[in-house]
Amino acid sequence: MTYGYPPPPPAKPPISGGDLAATISALVLTFVGYGVALFFGVFAMAFTDYCPPATCHIDAGVNAMAAGFIAAALVALAGTGVTVMRLVKRRPAWPFAIGTLGLCAVLCAFAVFGYLAAVGS
Repeated sequence: MTYGYPPPPPAKPPISGGDLAATISALVLTFVGYGVALFFGVFAMAFTDYCPPATCHIDAGVNAMAAGFIAAALVALAGTGVTVMRLVKRRPAWPFAIGTLGLCAVLCAFAVFGYLAAVGS
């Protein structure tokens, strides 16, 4: 007998401990790896001493580096948002966190290799 009150909503199932640990680990690795790659990318740009005009296009290298790292940052933010929404809904989130990590790593690698290709290193 509820006396006119609606029944309480059912309780949400608990989050899997393994899923939570894998998700948090992957997202932490994503942002730490992005920071390290960004640091070394800027470091490489700062210490490009010699750039012969025939084989080196420093502006193209900077543009490649900037585009790659901006794309990686956007993917990291979007992937983190989707992963958190999956955790809130109590659905498996680790595949999205691992996918975010992998895609950010590929975009950072493209940024660095694009820079190296443009400056002729």
